[in-house]
Amino acid sequence: MGGVFAGALIATAFHEQHLTSWSAVVLMFVAACLVQLVVSSCGGMMAQLHSDVSRKRAASFYQAGTSGFGALAAWVLVYLSSRVSQGALGWIAGAMIALPALAALLAPAQQTLGEGSFRQSVCEVGVEFKRSFWTRRAVPYLICMVLPGGSGSAVALLPGVAAQYHVGGDSVAWINGLAGGLLLAAGALSFAAIPWLLRRLHLDVSALVLANYIYLINAGALAILWLGHLTPRTYFIGVTLYLFTVGTGIAAFTAVILEFLGDAGKSGCTRYSLINSLGNVPVQYMILADGWGGDHFGVRGVAGVECALGTVGIVGFLTWLQIKRPTK
Repeated sequence: MGGVFAGALIATAFHEQHLTSWSAVVLMFVAACLVQLVVSSCGGMMAQLHSDVSRKRAASFYQAGTSGFGALAAWVLVYLSSRVSQGALGWIAGAMIALPALAALLAPAQQTLGEGSFRQSVCEVGVEFKRSFWTRRAVPYLICMVLPGGSGSAVALLPGVAAQYHVGGDSVAWINGLAGGLLLAAGALSFAAIPWLLRRLHLDVSALVLANYIYLINAGALAILWLGHLTPRTYFIGVTLYLFTVGTGIAAFTAVILEFLGDAGKSGCTRYSLINSLGNVPVQYMILADGWGGDHFGVRGVAGVECALGTVGIVGFLTWLQIKRPTK
């Protein structure tokens, strides 16, 4: 329902005379809010999975689909923007949002959501929230959510410094556009293979620890842009590895949310959304930090600040986890 109504609102917004008008902006904002119902529902469905491996695999495919389809949809809209009218573009954009949502009609019959009285449901939701957030177990997860490692904040800033690496506009549009989105999707998809590899190596690693090791590799990709020569080769290698590992990190972040969430219960969708929203905190302050680095240290400062802060945060967090681990 959220996807269908969001698609309808987007199509309506594009039929306004100007997309910058108050009414068009309100319609697009409400559509964005409705799309969050899709995100929450996906989180609730993934939380219903009981196997840890299945949860990690679901997180991988969920983020790969989000990144890949998002990049492809954006590329289609940009390509068509100069070839069709604004109204026609709205119908296309609305269809790309609404039609995939109709796949829900193909799902088998689900358990009804109306079991028990309202009072019983509220009490159960309260217990689930307390079990998730009001325990010592929640502390490392909450800390991990707001640390700078793996934030991916430089994704939006790297095109602005590409000229300093002597990279042209067409190449930037490609590597940071459709190809970049596909790299994010490929990185997210690769996360599905990691639990299988760990099982083959007989290693038992929690999603919380695994995610931070992936964030550390992501910081290493930024080090290429930070310390490498200002050449196109440095930019392409650094950005390619960075976007790929950002995708892997996003999937790992989703796996951490599901590990933190535990059983879905009656409030799985809501708790998933609340935990997921915490991931926006480091993105916001790291964009400011990266910008500060660019202003004070030049082109290398953008990647250097994110690499340095991310590495310090990750190493400090992993060290803290090791220290607080109970001894046998």
